[in-house]
Amino acid sequence: MLADKRILLIIGGGIAAYKSLELIRRLQDQGALVTPVLTRAGEQFLTPLSVSALAGAAVHRDLFDLTTEAEMGHIQLSRSADLVVVAPATADLMAKMAQGLANDLASTLLLATDTPVMAVPAMNVRMWEHAATQRNIETLKADGVSFCGPNEGSMACGEFGPGRLAEVDEIVTEIIAKLSDGPLQGKRILVTSGPTHEPIDPVRYIANRSSGAQGAAMARALRDLGAEVVFITGPASVCPPEGVTVVAVETAEQMSEAVDSALPADAGVFAAAVSDWRVVNASDQKLKKSKDGLPVMEFAENPDILKRVSHLEKGRPDLVVGFAAETNDVIEYATAKRLRKGCDWIVANDVSPATGIMGGSENAVVLIGENGAEEWPRMGKDQVAQQLAQRIAQALTS
Repeated sequence: MLADKRILLIIGGGIAAYKSLELIRRLQDQGALVTPVLTRAGEQFLTPLSVSALAGAAVHRDLFDLTTEAEMGHIQLSRSADLVVVAPATADLMAKMAQGLANDLASTLLLATDTPVMAVPAMNVRMWEHAATQRNIETLKADGVSFCGPNEGSMACGEFGPGRLAEVDEIVTEIIAKLSDGPLQGKRILVTSGPTHEPIDPVRYIANRSSGAQGAAMARALRDLGAEVVFITGPASVCPPEGVTVVAVETAEQMSEAVDSALPADAGVFAAAVSDWRVVNASDQKLKKSKDGLPVMEFAENPDILKRVSHLEKGRPDLVVGFAAETNDVIEYATAKRLRKGCDWIVANDVSPATGIMGGSENAVVLIGENGAEEWPRMGKDQVAQQLAQRIAQALTS
């Protein structure tokens, strides 16, 4: 998937640097051409020989290497790649990037490049959470630098929290998405997925049987076509895909707020099974059986996310796709829902127990738009997602 793509890999100094060796191998397995740059701090964890042997190319280390400068100057090196990847991106390296310093080869390349840059941070949790680091991250994001990770977990220093280098599989997936030549390259698409949980008390909640499988499949399919995907998910049983921006929520109100924060977008795919109601008088303590009888719950309507987004006067996505899970009269109810909500398309399906679709691996949908209803054969949810993603790409690029 990365055939002949050129990646300039800058290896910062940190214990996570050892993972860059596996990253080089995995990128080469995808067909990429990797040019390594090893910082002086990185040399404390990796030898230039090991990096060079795996990359099959000379390791660039010194800004004032006369031989290297004669063969390929640092300016040319900074612009000859399709993507610059900084992994691990240490707090020091990111500070240099944010402030525009250029006092070694790595920082000079990053300042001189006109190529997209992706940072893969790795550092101690306190360093990651420090206000200075967070300011630098915001500056880099505003400058167009993308990020992969960090993950949360235990660290070599013995502490636990955000700061672990993203797994190699995640990094490769993100690089593939960045270098995709798919039709949705440059498009930002919002996908909601999974159920919502509406609390009754601290241990009980109202939910539904949605697994989040179709929404996750949609996010993967859109990512694979080159889209930047913001994936807002309730407490689903299916793990979110890699290579997308994941926003985890629990309630419908939280999902509504997350959608607002994710806009603007070129398209919105609202696959989440959002609860219609919430408990207004939810208890902050576990409800107990009582001689006074059953507890009385008061309900209120949840935000209608699909309808609200469909009717936005400013910032409405060019394409708004809703989902309708019905148990009878699927086309009739879903057609009425599309008109009522104001969305462009409705993807409807029959989730009555006999179909096995709710929580299953297959789906049978009807795509409903202004030109009528189009029934699709039953197929795997990944296939449904791929077919729908292609339709979305056609709609956004035609």
